[in-house]
Amino acid sequence: MSFFLKIMEIKIAKTDAEILKCFPVIFQLRPHLKKENFLSQIREQEKAGYFLVFLKNDEKIISVAGCRILKNLAWGKFFFVDDLITDEKYRSQKFGQKLFDFLIELVREKNCRQFHLDSGVQRFSAHRFYLKNKMETSCHHFSLNL
Repeated sequence: MSFFLKIMEIKIAKTDAEILKCFPVIFQLRPHLKKENFLSQIREQEKAGYFLVFLKNDEKIISVAGCRILKNLAWGKFFFVDDLITDEKYRSQKFGQKLFDFLIELVREKNCRQFHLDSGVQRFSAHRFYLKNKMETSCHHFSLNL
């Protein structure tokens, strides 16, 4: 009898192939995206500091975060997560927690003062996860479609 060791890895997506492998998971959060435009969209956002971090287990992308490091008058240097998603088939299996913990360490490594993210008001399961991780509901985000 042989046992296969599942190897988990968390890293920043740098190659085109790594970015494209993140698409199926990101698509679960952002279903308006088109695969044929995804790579160029990410590369364009990278010019403004955006980057993807992914967790893969046994060569399958399980969780993805889209992040930026920013500065503003309110918070100084801070880490902002635009996108955070775990493949629906793997939720509640600690993969999201492992990626979240990695992001917190990255925040510290980059000397950011705070960690921020926005979450859609309908994403109750995600909110429970954030509150469990000691995040606070610190403001309301308002938008206006023009």
